Order: sequence, then C-alpha cells, then structure tokens
Amino acid sequence: MNITAFIGSSRAHSNSEQLTNIVLEGIAHKKIYVKDLHIEPIHDLRHDANGFQLIEDDYDQVIEALLTSDVVVFATPIYWYSMSGIMKNMVDRFSQAIRDERFPELKEKLTTTEAIVLAVGGDHPTVKGLPMIQQFQYIFDFIKMPFTFYIIGEGNKPGDITSDKQALAQAAILNRQLKARI
Repeated sequence: MNITAFIGSSRAHSNSEQLTNIVLEGIAHKKIYVKDLHIEPIHDLRHDANGFQLIEDDYDQVIEALLTSDVVVFATPIYWYSMSGIMKNMVDRFSQAIRDERFPELKEKLTTTEAIVLAVGGDHPTVKGLPMIQQFQYIFDFIKMPFTFYIIGEGNKPGDITSDKQALAQAAILNRQLKARI
C-alpha cells in the first residue's frame, strides 16, 4: 500500500505534521511538504477555447503522488475555519489536473485512492473545523475520491497536539487500521 501525506502547514514540525506522524507511525509512506513546492495559483481556463495551458511549476509532483498512491493524507492546520492557503492552492489545481491530457488516467485513479484529512486548530476546532471537513467532502465527492476518515485535533502553539487525548486516540485507531491493511 502506497501512502502519501501532503503536509499543508507553513510551519516546520507543525501540529498537523505531528498528528500525521502518529497516524503513520511504523508505516512506510512519503511526505510532500506543500510549502516547499512552487505551485502557481490556478488560472481558470476551463471554458476557454484552448483550455488549460501547461504551467511550469512543481505541480506535476502532486499529480505523480496521486497516481502512485493508494491512500492520500491531507494534513492541514485550520486557518480561518478552512484548510491552509497553500493546501487550498494545491487543491484548486485539481480542476486543471483532471483535465491534463498528459495524465489521462488521473480521474479514474482518484476513484480508487482513499482520502484522509488530518486537521489541527485552536478555538474549538472540533466544531469550527467541521465546515472545512464538509468542504473536503464536497471536493472528494466531485472527483469521486473515497473519503474514509478525518481527525480534527486541538492545538495552537507548536506541540499542543500532544495534549489532545481524543485526537491522539483517534490517530492510534487509524494507525492500527492502516497497519492491518498492509
């Protein structure tokens, strides 16, 4: 089973990355730090006669990870009640990626690639983060990607996630479930 974790925090060793580490402990996986990729914002040309144009940036790394993964983890801090801006920028480009003629198999592959969301925020995130989870659900529904699990943890300062016993318990459960499938 190939697992890729997209780490959507701008902070190194963020709470969302720490939660990801707990979920994927003892499991082979690849991490992609979205902050380290140069991803241009989408220039929406869906309805242009020529369609989307090839962009010279690092987005092909995202597509390659999607094509080679059985499970994709979207790990993000909760910023202003949504995913981080850098993760949203990456997700916005799905519109272009699923139409990219260089990767005709992508749309079909996504239908068998499991999506997991791990999010950490302050200010009652288990309630205020739910609209973001719904947003991910709509995104995954649109691209027909199975959305199987999410964890919302509480943490504001670096390392705070280690005090959220509920999120840690959920992470341990998810870890066991993933290990059982290896």
